[in-house]
Amino acid sequence: MSQPYQELSRSIAGKIAIITGAASGMGRATARLFAGEGARVAVTDLRQEDCDAVVVEIGSAGLPGSARAWALDVSDPQAIRTTVAAIAESSGGIDILVNNAGFALPGDIAEESYEDSWQPTLAVMLSAHQRMIRAALPYLRQAEHPRIVNIASTEGLGATPGNSPYVAAKHGVIGLTRGLAVDLGREGITVNCVCPGPIVTGITEAIPDEHKTIYAKRRVPLRRYGIPEEVAHMTLNCVLPAMSYLTGAAIPVDGGMTIKNA
Repeated sequence: MSQPYQELSRSIAGKIAIITGAASGMGRATARLFAGEGARVAVTDLRQEDCDAVVVEIGSAGLPGSARAWALDVSDPQAIRTTVAAIAESSGGIDILVNNAGFALPGDIAEESYEDSWQPTLAVMLSAHQRMIRAALPYLRQAEHPRIVNIASTEGLGATPGNSPYVAAKHGVIGLTRGLAVDLGREGITVNCVCPGPIVTGITEAIPDEHKTIYAKRRVPLRRYGIPEEVAHMTLNCVLPAMSYLTGAAIPVDGGMTIKNA
């Protein structure tokens, strides 16, 4: 006899979510989307005023959820511990963690300045992820549907020239995701990774529009750059209570770029 159909929840209403790098780009889009779904969002980024602006935007939109701003430098281990604990204490716990903070610095391995790119890149886009997870873990363990999403990149699935610090960090994020999915699976904590491809964000804004168009038509089956909201919706899917059997995944959101051979 077949098992009866089970209704699984697709609601994050009332869930407490921390999003790093939430003042712009994909982080901002994710914060707004989560608040639109009824979540209580901790908007974290380097500058308090930038976080405040996102909170005002969310409040003005009349969304069912809410947001609060927290200045956080994720390269500072003590700041991570203090801020995560303060968010959990003021909110009553943590259900969702989205590690999104990032930037791009070029790095030529033959140049003396390579270390100037390597150190901050690994600090913000790899070490900070594990530190945020470790700080949030005691609270996630108490959540009903604990979810962790790390934002990597298609640079974690391949590489482009002159970008090796970023490539190394994003490959590391995928490895961290897989390792922690195995470690935390027995506790029902899912750990997944979203890998955006070419997206219109602050990281890509310096690329002239005509170059974006040429690149997209040559490399991307959908023949365009994506927008932050498209990535945010994949992140939302990963944190739903219903997504209880998805863990350790590295999911490209890239318009088909990584599957195109030529």
